[in-house]
Formats: sequence, C-alpha cells, structure tokens
Amino acid sequence: MSAVENSSASPAEAATTSETVPTGVRRWGAYLALVIVFAIACGLLSWWQWARRAETIAQGNLVTENYQAAPVGVNELLPTLGSWTAGEAWRPIELRGHYLRDHQLLARNRPYNANPGFEVLVPFQLDDGKVFIVDRGWLSIGTKQDTPDVIPAAPSGEVTVVARLQQSEPVLPGRTAPHGQISSINVPTIAQLTGTSSRTYVGAYGLLDTESPATVTRPRAVQEPIPDQGPHLSYAIQWIAFALLAFFGLFWAFRRERRITALPAEEQAAARAPRIRSSDTDAEDAILDEAGIR
Repeated sequence: MSAVENSSASPAEAATTSETVPTGVRRWGAYLALVIVFAIACGLLSWWQWARRAETIAQGNLVTENYQAAPVGVNELLPTLGSWTAGEAWRPIELRGHYLRDHQLLARNRPYNANPGFEVLVPFQLDDGKVFIVDRGWLSIGTKQDTPDVIPAAPSGEVTVVARLQQSEPVLPGRTAPHGQISSINVPTIAQLTGTSSRTYVGAYGLLDTESPATVTRPRAVQEPIPDQGPHLSYAIQWIAFALLAFFGLFWAFRRERRITALPAEEQAAARAPRIRSSDTDAEDAILDEAGIR
C-alpha cells in the first residue's frame, strides 16, 4: 500500500525534478557544446596559421638559396622568350652583349625605404640578338619630382651583366605615364615601346647585380631580401589562447552559478544583479550632501 501511495503521491515531485534538474543540465550542456565548437574553430584557425607560417618559411628559404646561387646562362632558366617559373625568382643569370641605351625607360612611383623614386630600365641585347630588360636600380625623385635630377648612363660597348630574375609585373589599368616613363614593369609593354617585341624575353626581367666594365656611378642597387616569417606564429598562439579562455570562462561561470545557488533564496537575485559602480561625480555629490554644502 505504501508503494502505491508513494507512486501516486510523487508525480508532482517527479515532474518538478524532471523539469528542473534536466533544464540546468541541458543549459550548461549547451554552453559546453558551444565552447567546444568555438575551440574547434580556434584550433582550425591556429592550424591554418601554422601552415601559412610553414609556407612563408619555405618561401624565405627558397629566396635565400636562389640569391646565393651561382650565375647561370639566361637560356638555362628561360629556355623560351615567354618562360617564367616562380621558383626561379632572385636566381642570378649572366648576360653578354650591349645596352640599348637609346631605349631607356623610367618606372615611376617606386618606393625605396619609404622614399619615392624611379627605377631605371634599359633593354640589353645579347650576342645572339635576343633582348632582356635590365632594371639598373633606383633613383630618387628630383627637384621637379616628375623625373630624377641625374640619370647615370649605362656603360657603352660590350658588357657582361649579372642580373637577378623577377617576374614581369601586370598592367595597371587606368594608369598613365609621361613620355619615357611607365607605371608598371610589364615587360611586354616595354618590348612594344622599345620596338623589340619579337626578340625580347617577356616572362621576366632582371635586377642588376653587377656589370663589367662598371660605370663610376649607377642607380642604387637592389638589397638582398630579408626573410620575414610574418605574424603567423603569434596569430596561431592567439587562437589557442582564445580557445583556452573560452573553457576558463565557462568554468568560472559554472562555479559562480554554484556559489549563488548555495545562497539563501532571498540573496540569490541580488547576487546575480550586475554591480553598479558610482562615478566620481556621484561620490563628490554624496560628500557635499553630507557636509550640508548643497
């Protein structure tokens, strides 16, 4: 009989239990699931930053290796006039021939250590008749700013040049330049302007390293690129930190809720209410009121 009475008397209590306890469990379970999803997203973003860092390091090592390589003939790295391989950037090539000094051009808006200036481009005709565009270096803007004050002339006669390969730049739509200047080192455009399209290497140009015989003065030479890993490592660590902070925040909220639940019922609402901090003005007004000044 007692079992029947207990079973008939407990539905309200059972309902209360099933409605109260599971609700809290479901709520905190949902919070936990949300934090786990957030942590997984942070982990994926951190892994992506690690992968980007690895790619950057590999690219920097390749640039250093290419820069330190011994010069080779242009035909070895550029078998055709349109050839270009991204992995050959900064590789030195050796050219023999003479500069076409009458076809010199200036590439405008070229910064160097945050200073505005130009780069001097001179077609170089090889002994076999082909033409390779050589960037002889950088010059600062002149007193009139639209051209350098002095442009050191390229050496005349037979010259041996060592230049470092760079990819032809894209055309910049809508950009114009005065006569004798270009807005982008787009080699096909340069070949067209100099009338050498049919025999010019158009996939790449070269940054001048050395030339023999050398001139007394020349434009500022290119500096060796310094590998930079970028901010990927710090970003990867930050994403991991965000994931850990999310778990810490959930644990802190859970502990706070447990402490509040342990308080008497009349104190729980006050404990959950946000704390209102009085401003300095309110504090000053209170002091004046107590002193009877206001």
